[in-house]
Amino acid sequence: MPHTNIIIRDAVKEDCPRMLELVKELAVYERAPDEVTVSLEHFIESGFGENPVWWALVVEKEGVIIAFALYYIRYSTWKGQRMYLEDIIVTEEWRGRKIGGLLMDELIKKAKTKGFDGIHWQVLDWNEPAIGFYKKYQARFDNEWINVSLDVRNH
Repeated sequence: MPHTNIIIRDAVKEDCPRMLELVKELAVYERAPDEVTVSLEHFIESGFGENPVWWALVVEKEGVIIAFALYYIRYSTWKGQRMYLEDIIVTEEWRGRKIGGLLMDELIKKAKTKGFDGIHWQVLDWNEPAIGFYKKYQARFDNEWINVSLDVRNH
């Protein structure tokens, strides 16, 4: 039984080194290995410092983190507070074993507990496995809005 001895729990500070390893693994999968520039110290401070800006759920199997989901609060002037799912990351050897579904179900529960009425996230247009996974949740895909970002270091 693949889900025996699996624990899903809130992340703690000590999980950050392993979580960052998984972030780097995801960057390789998403064809952008050099794009991860966050330091471990900044990552830890952002999640567990005086004013945390993110929270996470981790999936542990026999004491090893095999997946996590990191989220933060997004504010909509139309809808109020909503969860923004930055990443669901499942280590390569555990992909396709329904770990992502366990995490998504826990995220939905967490969002409801916090009084959020929705979850937002992005997915790369070529990531067919992820798109198929999200379709199982009846997620709506929005082709109208364009993603925009600004690197302030250039100004």
